[in-house]
Amino acid sequence: MSQLRDKIISTALTLFETHGYHGVTVNQIVEESGTSKGGFYHHFKSKDELLYMIHDYFISYVLEKANDANKIYESPTEKLRAIIQSFVKVFDLYKPHISVFYQESKYLKPEYDEIIKKKRDEYRHIIFKVVKEGIEAGEFRSNLPVEITGMSILGMVNWTYKWYKPEGKNTIEEIAGIYIDLLLHSLLTEEARGNEKYKSFFLQNNQ
Repeated sequence: MSQLRDKIISTALTLFETHGYHGVTVNQIVEESGTSKGGFYHHFKSKDELLYMIHDYFISYVLEKANDANKIYESPTEKLRAIIQSFVKVFDLYKPHISVFYQESKYLKPEYDEIIKKKRDEYRHIIFKVVKEGIEAGEFRSNLPVEITGMSILGMVNWTYKWYKPEGKNTIEEIAGIYIDLLLHSLLTEEARGNEKYKSFFLQNNQ
């Protein structure tokens, strides 16, 4: 990705957060980013495509990391841990993108909205699949409904965007560790919790 494209996206994020999508023109983005209209349209077909790209950044990131976790790890517990780590990390890496997403997603053109929804659905189904695998492998509790469990994970982690502050008391890695501990204590069977391989996934007792 070119430096100019990054600069345009960064400028647009700041402007959209401050003035809203419809309160910002291409001319303002061009002027604030120190480029030209030609430079803008070389990278983006329209302001609509720019808004789509902002949305696509973080969704593509978590989807890629979830697919990687599925390929790299064998056990459902290891897969879920890796997925949660990357999911939480996105709120630090792409905080402005996510703020604009929740603020301005209603303005996405239908064709772009469809692409984003497809990726979100794909991500959701990866989580459902890992939960199902965990139950079938005897690592996750069998009395947990797959879809409600998956949606609970998504809802819990998604809410991070509302309260996370980079300058806060806990680092994003520490927050991820807390989520992993909470979720695995809820999901794992007693036998799986006792597995030596997974002991490092839990918060250490400081007593």
